[in-house]
Amino acid sequence: MTELSAGRVVVVTGAGRGLGRAHALAFAAEGAKVVVNDLGVGLDGTRGEETPAQHVVEEIRALGGKAVADGSDIATADGAQALVATALDAFGRLDTLVNNAGFLRDRMLVNLDEDDWDAVMRVHLKGHFLPLKYAAAHWRAEAREGRTPAARVVNTSSGAGLLGSVGQGNYSAAKAGIIGLTLVAAAEMGRYGVQVNAIAPAARTRMTEQAFADAMAAPTAGAFDAMAPENVSPLVVWLGSDASAGVTGRVFEAEGGRITVMEGWRPGPTADKAARWTPAEAGEAARTLLAKSEPPQPVYGAR
Repeated sequence: MTELSAGRVVVVTGAGRGLGRAHALAFAAEGAKVVVNDLGVGLDGTRGEETPAQHVVEEIRALGGKAVADGSDIATADGAQALVATALDAFGRLDTLVNNAGFLRDRMLVNLDEDDWDAVMRVHLKGHFLPLKYAAAHWRAEAREGRTPAARVVNTSSGAGLLGSVGQGNYSAAKAGIIGLTLVAAAEMGRYGVQVNAIAPAARTRMTEQAFADAMAAPTAGAFDAMAPENVSPLVVWLGSDASAGVTGRVFEAEGGRITVMEGWRPGPTADKAARWTPAEAGEAARTLLAKSEPPQPVYGAR
């Protein structure tokens, strides 16, 4: 290994399983000290009796790395502040935050309960905002004291947030919101030495194994496992390191051996009457512009 993260202290939320676990192990393998955050909840967010965060910590320590477990609820202000405090108390600093925690409550929109909407928004969107808020506040204070950090934040969006996904209105909206949050945070925090980027990963995890069971089947022995979560982690480690200097406010799609820079909304065909349109004129202009524009990518699951 190159020890790309040597000397850095990295917090990974939702790190007890799946992508988060893969990220935590990858950072540790590159020399980082890792705070492994996980509540140990089920796929739908209900509390369980397992302590997966501690299991990951033990894996890291068995490999010679340094890590501590954190069980804070990062979708609360107290929990997010406690998470930052865990890093500072255990290792004396905080360099990288990887926001990854999440779960699913999938329903078609007409069957989606308000509680299912709120729960998914809480863990994904609020659970990104609050750790980011308190980590950024710490880094801003450091910068104001003349200790400008080389801080990094990696947020976790999804293809569902980029394109939408049938049966996942709550999840798609939350993941799209994370992209907006990433862009604002990158613009606001750059002056304090903080870079903020997002990934839209595709991998075999608890959240995807049912929806994509056929496409994500395990490979034959010796073959490249394109859907292994470990494939996503190298990009996350790089984005969370000093080596990514100058890269901020960007969204990357990562799947298997493929990395794509995603290009978001940009102005397309435009018409300007320089006066108010009538509804009929506006409609005619809109149809003319649509005929000149690129068609949107299909929503996941749409026929």
